[in-house]
Amino acid sequence: MNLPISIALLSAIVATVGAQLLKPLIALLSKEEVYPHMLISTGGMPSSHTAGVTALTSSVGIISGPRSIEFAICFVFSIIVIHDSLNIRMEAGKHAKVINEWAEILSSMYKNGPFEPTNLKTFLGHSFSQVLGGLILGLLVGILLTLALKDIVIL
Repeated sequence: MNLPISIALLSAIVATVGAQLLKPLIALLSKEEVYPHMLISTGGMPSSHTAGVTALTSSVGIISGPRSIEFAICFVFSIIVIHDSLNIRMEAGKHAKVINEWAEILSSMYKNGPFEPTNLKTFLGHSFSQVLGGLILGLLVGILLTLALKDIVIL
């Protein structure tokens, strides 16, 4: 009984780590600037959040069936995470950008004063294509890994 849960968890971890490892490579191929922190940061192509929850959900769907309570829970969880990744965190990033711009203005106005700006992270959310990339990666990893491992018995 523990094996199917382990496969679902393994699928989610492999998809999440795989997405993070792909980010610098895709940025390099897209001629974007590559940073070492891309391996652990949010944002970028593909969405590791989306890849992880999609792999988990597809794996649980194969193991428990699409009519199971476990699949329903994973599906709802995935929708919330993907929505957050696509919309809410993207908007938070836009807000952070405006706040950072105002912080620079205030900093220049009060050069000798107590005001010291701290930049907020602006690269928080994902574009539709980044989420779609994570969705495709998550489906591939979740389905292929689960089908490859589900009949293996580990004692």
